[in-house]
Amino acid sequence: MRATIGLAGLLVVLTACGGTVGTAAPPPAATATTAPTPTPTPTPSPVVTGPNVSGCFTEDDGRIFTHGDDLPGVVTGKGETGVVITYERNGNVCTWRPLSDRLVAAGYRVLLYARDSRTPPEDVAVAMGRRLAKEKGVKRLFFVGGSIGATTAPLAAARLGGRTAGIVALSGAIDPGDAAKITAPLLQIGTENDGYGGAADLQAAHDAATKAAANELLVVKGESAHASAMFRAPYGPQVLDRVLTFMNRHRQPGRR
Repeated sequence: MRATIGLAGLLVVLTACGGTVGTAAPPPAATATTAPTPTPTPTPSPVVTGPNVSGCFTEDDGRIFTHGDDLPGVVTGKGETGVVITYERNGNVCTWRPLSDRLVAAGYRVLLYARDSRTPPEDVAVAMGRRLAKEKGVKRLFFVGGSIGATTAPLAAARLGGRTAGIVALSGAIDPGDAAKITAPLLQIGTENDGYGGAADLQAAHDAATKAAANELLVVKGESAHASAMFRAPYGPQVLDRVLTFMNRHRQPGRR
C-alpha cells in the first residue's frame, strides 16, 4: 500500500511477512531625557547534579549505570519487553527522550546510553542488549537506532539471537546484504531527501529484507530531517505513533 501526503503527511510502504525580558521605560515627559532600556539578564540553565546521562536523564527517571570508560547509561521503565536505543553519531540521548517517554508509558523497559563515537555502535549495542536482557523480568528486546546506530542495529540484533523482538531503524543505510539476513520484524523510517538514510537507502534495504518477519517502510516526502530530528518536526507525532504501533504489534512472539 502507498500513500503520499504533504509536509504533515507521509509516504508509507508496508510489506508484511517476510530568560527574563527587559521592559522598556515609559515614554518620557516633554522636558525629560529618555532613560536607557535595561539589558535583559539571561536566565541560567538548570544545573543537574548527581548521577545523570547527558543532563536529561537522572535517578528520578531510572537506574543510572556506567559502562566502558565510565560512560553513563540509564534503564527506565519496568516492562518485560526491553528496548535498546543507540543514537546517531555526534548525537546524545536527550533528543531521544520523546520516544523513550512514549515507550515507558506504554509498558516498555528502555535502556539509553552515552557512547564514544570512536567505538563501533554494533559492539556497544550488543553489550547493552546483553545488559538489559539480564534485568529481572525482561524477556525480549527491540533494537532501535538512528543513522549509524540504525545501520548497525540488524547486526547487533543478529548477535543477540532469538530474544530479538524487532528492529527499528531511523535514517539508516542498512547494507542490502545485511538486510537480506534479517529475520526479525523490521521497521525503517526516514525522510526522502536525507543525505544518509534517505529514500534510496531505505528502499534498497526494504527490497532486500525478504526474510524479515515483517518489513515496513515509512518515508516522509519532501523532507530531510535526520534520525531523532524527525521527532521535533511537524510530522513527529506520526513518526512516534508509527514506532509504537509497530512495537506493540511485535512485542509478543509470533504476532504480525
